[in-house]
Amino acid sequence: MNQAPRPPHADSARPRPGPLDGLRVLDLATLFAGPLAATMLGDFGADVIKVEHPRRPDPSRGHGPAKDGVGLWWKLLGRNKRNVTLDLSTPGGHDVLLRLAARSDVVIENFRPGTLEKWDLGWDRLSAANPRLVLARVTGFGQFGPYARRPGFGTLAEAMTGFAAITGEPDGPPTLPPFGLADSIAALATSYAVMAALRGRESTGRGQVVDMSIIEPMLIALGPQPLWYDQLGYVQPRMGNRSANNAPRNTYRTADGAWLAVSTSAQSVAERVLRLVGRPEFIDEPWFASGAGRAAHADELDEAVGGWIARHGRDEVVAAFEQAEAAVATVNDIRGVMEDEQFRALGSVTEVEDEELGTVRMQNVLFRLSETPGAIKWAGRAHGRDTDAVLAELGLDEREIATLREGGAL
Repeated sequence: MNQAPRPPHADSARPRPGPLDGLRVLDLATLFAGPLAATMLGDFGADVIKVEHPRRPDPSRGHGPAKDGVGLWWKLLGRNKRNVTLDLSTPGGHDVLLRLAARSDVVIENFRPGTLEKWDLGWDRLSAANPRLVLARVTGFGQFGPYARRPGFGTLAEAMTGFAAITGEPDGPPTLPPFGLADSIAALATSYAVMAALRGRESTGRGQVVDMSIIEPMLIALGPQPLWYDQLGYVQPRMGNRSANNAPRNTYRTADGAWLAVSTSAQSVAERVLRLVGRPEFIDEPWFASGAGRAAHADELDEAVGGWIARHGRDEVVAAFEQAEAAVATVNDIRGVMEDEQFRALGSVTEVEDEELGTVRMQNVLFRLSETPGAIKWAGRAHGRDTDAVLAELGLDEREIATLREGGAL
């Protein structure tokens, strides 16, 4: 049987224009949701201009491990962006920002509510400079409400929305993720919101404001919990790796010390797993016919599945599950991710040439498009690298740029 053609993934030499070519985005944001949303737009062709303070670079440049003094997180977060320095609180920086906004389609910022207004760069001024502009405002708690002016980070969203309360072992404390989960979800939501606002502009001819809080995308990612509580008074407890909705569902250790994850969300898969591990008698139990019923008997099912897996090596277990068309995956650390044959087939991690570090490997663009694929043109660049070139595009000559620099605006 002929296979369907595989849509191209991104590479460093996109053969065709990206779907967002011609779109200009000003990234004024820091840490991490706003900048990551801008990265996603840049991956598909938008001209993203990253605006950083001349003397206080984006803090992500210093987050996490560095090589030869070069922050590695920034290489991902800053890819496909042209970097300029601009002090928005100075008259010169204020004027340049308005000139950039007049030639842009989107501004993404994550200052505390009122900060842009304090600099006389609020929506009234930006929209007067460019009535078709979309202003995406990404904050911890949104632009209004009792928490609006509090400092807001993804950790707080993970706590407030109920994620931490349901994560961890039943007898342990609430558990926070060791990475920027809420920020990443908010970045996805922000890029979607920007595209929705741009589509709206096609109908109205006008730009608009996107008010994106980090807490709300995180809340919707947690599923029907508000509905469960509203209709049943049900509060989901911490269950470790188990699920209240199906079983067996857990991580299990193999005879050779590997860890595997098993999921049986579908009834047919649950039946295949129990047949595979030699315990088909469970299938005839009345409680086995529903996910909730199986979850109520998770101890018995875990003993059956976990006991069988513990007697076999990882490769043997994975092969047996594949043969049975049951769902299993290796619990990878990053070493396993980099070697995983599925990620390799998809091109999920790609090589990018970098001005400072040579070749670096990082996640590829988020999805594949068959006609207008995205691309990574470069990894995150040095602080202020493109300032003079971008200002020259605005018509500023060398003397004017030097004056702005002497005045502290650049």
